[in-house]
Amino acid sequence: MRVAIVGAGLAGLAAAVELVDAGHEVEMFESRPFIGGKAGSWVDGDGNHIEMGLHVFFNNYHNLFALAKKVGAFENLLPKEHVHTFVNRGGVTKELDFRFLLGAPFHGLKAFFTTGQLTLQDKLQNAIALGTSPIVPGLINPDFAMKLIRDLDGISFADWFRSHGGSQNSLKRMWDPIALALGFINTEEISARCMLTIFMMFASKTEASRLNLLAGSPGEYLNKPIVDYIKARGGKIHTRRQTRKILFEDNNGSLKVTGLQVANGETEETVTADIYLAACDVPGIQRLLPKEWRSIPEFDNIYKLEAVPVTTVQLRFNGWVTELNDPEARKQVDRAAGIDNLLYSADADFSCFADLALSSPKDYYREGQGSLMQVVLTPGDPFIKMSNEEIAQHALKQIQDLFPSSRELTMTWYSVVKLAQSLYRENPGMDVYRPRQKTAIENFFLAGSYTQQDYIDSMEGATISGMQAAQAILEPTGYKVQGNGLFKY
Repeated sequence: MRVAIVGAGLAGLAAAVELVDAGHEVEMFESRPFIGGKAGSWVDGDGNHIEMGLHVFFNNYHNLFALAKKVGAFENLLPKEHVHTFVNRGGVTKELDFRFLLGAPFHGLKAFFTTGQLTLQDKLQNAIALGTSPIVPGLINPDFAMKLIRDLDGISFADWFRSHGGSQNSLKRMWDPIALALGFINTEEISARCMLTIFMMFASKTEASRLNLLAGSPGEYLNKPIVDYIKARGGKIHTRRQTRKILFEDNNGSLKVTGLQVANGETEETVTADIYLAACDVPGIQRLLPKEWRSIPEFDNIYKLEAVPVTTVQLRFNGWVTELNDPEARKQVDRAAGIDNLLYSADADFSCFADLALSSPKDYYREGQGSLMQVVLTPGDPFIKMSNEEIAQHALKQIQDLFPSSRELTMTWYSVVKLAQSLYRENPGMDVYRPRQKTAIENFFLAGSYTQQDYIDSMEGATISGMQAAQAILEPTGYKVQGNGLFKY
């Protein structure tokens, strides 16, 4: 088969890998000048690697890890200590330390009962809430637990948590930063299904909550190996080629896609294929779908989904921001110093952040320079209309509030990336509007982490959706897609 894929984010790339492995002819059309979608990056005129967001790889990303192993990118992941560190105002750090002799779920119980981020009362109320959640039966029967968790999509995590005895202070000091890091919205807005899905995975697998960061930028250390793999097997990938229109025919209510109108420089060309896969994000698919298709409920439902704004800021310093203990190490620029891990905060507008010069040194460490702090401002709504200078100064002030010793340092460079529409907004009740990868149109399929898959909108969710789309496409040919390869049946 000849398959045309709209979009070269992780969903489209994951689908393409499976399709070329099965021997099919794949051609991808990406509107941006770079590959990877929201997991993409590019290099500016001064050689700085700019990212669309902060990309964190948890060990429960089984499908993404399988893809990375297949294409030779897995060795580019740098494992971090199994500790989640919260940085509070004034440079006070508190940890969720999962390092323990016993595995799941005991390592999680140890982490939550020993953390200084919560009071003893918070911890007891946390235990009551999570102890009466689907996580407990999920330790024995994960499939049964996931059914219970899916049924909780109609309520926010905050409402569910309080109704099960959880404390408001726990939401503010711990769960809000985690929710904002996962879905860019707080616990009052995010569905209980979303949060409990993550909790169940973390509770049932010892290493699931351990995270990795890339050795360098995602463009070089994740997406390039995938692109090379696809091209080596005959696939074609085009950038700056926006798909402007889906062409179709209607034979007495039976729809079939006949081609795509794709930009080609100053002109357009019509691309034809046997199968068409739209691997877009929410705003992309809402723009692309023909208005005539809104009479079909599965397509009309997509317009009920909203996307969340987010702003990512990079700030370079002439010393090491997260070095809290040694003033001399903080001011020197001969070697990296500080906290080599993802960080969370309940006291800043960025819920998660990291020093990329320390944690992803291949592209971000520069001799004679210091920290490259990358922070993700969420919710991003207030920042979209602000100037880049205002946003950078706002982020700088908050970094200095969290790390008072960094006031001795000078910010030497910054970059701001605004996404007015990023992840889909995982509010309560939205799950029912997510479409399946196989649509009512025989030769038209969908992928993207907003489509139906048992994970949140994330790199893992995008990868799962791409694999599921490939499975739906390949099903008539007798191939089955699994995490570690293709099987003929």
